[in-house]
Amino acid sequence: MSQAHLAYESRVNLGSYYTPPEIVGTAWEMIAPYLRSQMTVIDSACGYGDFLKDRGQAITIGCDIDETAIEVAQKHNDGVRFFQTNALCDVSRAKFGIPEESYLIVVGNPPYNDKTSLIRQSIKRVDFEIDDDLACRDLGISFLRSYDKLGADLVCVLHPLSYLIKSTNFRLLKEFTANYRLIDGLLISSWEFPESAKHTPFPIVLALYERDTQGMTYDFIRSFRFRIDGKNGFCLSDFDYIAGYVDKYPKKKNRPTYHDSLFFWTMRDINALKRNRTFVENYSTNTIVIDKQKLDYYAYIDVFKRNLHRLPFYFGNCDVLIDDDLFKQYKSAFISDTVRHHPFLKKHFQIGPIAEQQTDSELDTYFKLLFREHHL
Repeated sequence: MSQAHLAYESRVNLGSYYTPPEIVGTAWEMIAPYLRSQMTVIDSACGYGDFLKDRGQAITIGCDIDETAIEVAQKHNDGVRFFQTNALCDVSRAKFGIPEESYLIVVGNPPYNDKTSLIRQSIKRVDFEIDDDLACRDLGISFLRSYDKLGADLVCVLHPLSYLIKSTNFRLLKEFTANYRLIDGLLISSWEFPESAKHTPFPIVLALYERDTQGMTYDFIRSFRFRIDGKNGFCLSDFDYIAGYVDKYPKKKNRPTYHDSLFFWTMRDINALKRNRTFVENYSTNTIVIDKQKLDYYAYIDVFKRNLHRLPFYFGNCDVLIDDDLFKQYKSAFISDTVRHHPFLKKHFQIGPIAEQQTDSELDTYFKLLFREHHL
C-alpha cells in the first residue's frame, strides 16, 4: 500500500516508499532457509507493515516514526507488536522488548536519504534525533549501523548498491561490515519503485547479511557476484575503471597555468556522467585542469558518455569502465568522435581524420567487447 497520507517532502525525508509485493515475497524467499521456531522478526521502519507476515516466528515487531503509518499497519497485521518511535534513538533490544537470547531477523526497506546528494537537495532535512554512534550523512547507513547495535543475527533489507560498491560509503559502514557478511544480493532498479522513479534509475540491492565475526572487506565486495534476474550476475572485479588513468576531481591547486589549458567537468560515477558535461571551454571550481598527457583518456570518457544507452541500470553507481589494451586498438575512433563533437579540440590531437561510418563501426565493436553479456 502506498504511503499516501504523506506529502512529497515528508516522503523524501522519511524515506517512505511503497515496496512492490513481489519484492517483499523475494525477501522472504531469501530468508526462508534461516527461519527458526523461536525467533524475533523486526522491521524498524515498517511503514504500513508490508513485510510483517507470519512466518512462524515467536515475536513480530513493527516500528515507525510515523504515527499514521503505524495506525494503518495495526489494522492490517494481527499479532504484531507495534511501536510508534524513532528507531535510531536509544537503540537497544530492551527498547523493543526483544529477549537477549532471541535469534533476531531484521527485514524491510529502511529509509535512505543522502543529505550530500544533489537530487532533491532543496527539500532534504533530518530533524529527529539519532544516536551519536549511528549518525551519518545517509539515513540508510544509520539504519544498517542500528542492526548491529541490536545484535541482529540475520538482516534482509533493501538499500542502494552504492553503500557497498563505493569505497567511501563502504568505509562509513565499518561498524556493520566488521560483524556481518553478505551472503546474497539481488539487484533491482529504482524504477521498480514508482513513487521514487523521477530521476535516472540507480541500482538497489536486496541484500541478505548474516552475522559473522569475520566481517567483510571491500575486496570481498569487489569479488562478490550480485544476482540479476535472467543474467549471469554482476561483479565489480570483472572490469577495469578509468580512475586508474585520469584525475576525476579537481586538485587542491586546480588553477590553469597557461592560455591553452583544457578543462573537464568533475566526475563521480556513471549516473553523474549522464547528467553532467565532459569537456568545457571555461575554468570553474568544478572543472579538472587536464594533464594533456592523459588527454586521450578524457576523450575516451567523452565518447563513453554518448554510449551509456548500452549499459543496464546496475552500472549506474560504478566508475567509467575501460579495457586499456582494447582502447589502444581503437583509440583513433575515440579521438575522431570527440573532435567531431568538440571541434575546438582538433589542434590538440595528432591523428588523421577517420570516416564517420568507420568511427561508428569501430566504437560499436569496442563497446560490445567491453560490456560483453551486459551490453544492451
